[in-house]
Amino acid sequence: MSSGHKTMTAFLALIAGLVLAIIGLYAQWPLWAWPAALGGLVAVAAGALITANRRRPVVPPERRAEPDLPIPPVERWEQVVRHVALPSLLDDYDFLVSATVRWLPVDAPANAPLVSTGGLAVDSVLERARRITVQQPPHRSTLVQHQLNGELATMVTDASGRVMAMAENVSVTLSDPDRERLEKLATVRKDEAVWEHERKWEQSKRAYLGDDVLKTTGSAVVWWLAKNNEQIDKTVSDIGVLARLSSAARDEPVPDEHVHQPPVSHQPYEEHPRASTTEEGATASVTQQLDLLMQSAGLAADDPRRVLFARRMAEVAKLADLPEVAEEIEDALARRAADPLGLGDDDPAGAGPRPFE
Repeated sequence: MSSGHKTMTAFLALIAGLVLAIIGLYAQWPLWAWPAALGGLVAVAAGALITANRRRPVVPPERRAEPDLPIPPVERWEQVVRHVALPSLLDDYDFLVSATVRWLPVDAPANAPLVSTGGLAVDSVLERARRITVQQPPHRSTLVQHQLNGELATMVTDASGRVMAMAENVSVTLSDPDRERLEKLATVRKDEAVWEHERKWEQSKRAYLGDDVLKTTGSAVVWWLAKNNEQIDKTVSDIGVLARLSSAARDEPVPDEHVHQPPVSHQPYEEHPRASTTEEGATASVTQQLDLLMQSAGLAADDPRRVLFARRMAEVAKLADLPEVAEEIEDALARRAADPLGLGDDDPAGAGPRPFE
């Protein structure tokens, strides 16, 4: 009989006693009736207790829940490993792996030897991790970390078949010296790639100039003509320079006709402005030099700007205190105005082209 049944029996006996007392007072029982009623009440309560103790309970004691007993602690099969060196794709550069290894023992045969399940689980997890790290370069540590978290997140039976192991919270790092070395090597490789590209570009440029542009004097002249927007006069005046450059590029002697030939162009100022020497050695007048200058500037023979240019040059000569130069240019302009079609015979034969045309 449980304590609950006993409490209920005592409570009912107390209520029955109170009812009997009320009835006795209302009926005015004699004195001898009170002890008799009390004894009967006690006898009924005692009989109820004896009967309850003899009755078999509905739920046997061995089947009853025992909430007051302490719950046994759950056995956790896990171990933390830190900074385990695993090989990478490059020799002497190791990944440092840390993780929480979890495992479950597998039922073993009756005659199987005792083993350390924790050691088997850690060895299984590290072997699975090594198969991944050995294929990755060391500077990809973050990528390797995510790969290991995905690969080791599944319970897999080890080679002995005694445990199922997995890993959580995997982290992959490199040592500080290794990281610094890799950064330096990466910088050197990038600089070397840029230098190699520049070197190949320079070799290509030299090959283009030596094997194509300056291969012969003719190829050099064609290249120079294309560079100067088909300015034939300028290219003709630079043939001597191009011939010497072509001969020097081929390590050959310079042709005799170009040995002492001075460059005609690229001389902005002359020591004696009134006369210069042409390719044939004859003296060129101021007007002829001015005509060559306008041709080099791209002014065609029928361009009206040639006359304006000549007038401005005459004014500049006057300002520079060169009256003879100014007078020669003005005389040429006067002859052109008097004979615009060039029908006169004031230009002696063999004197060259008509001024400013």
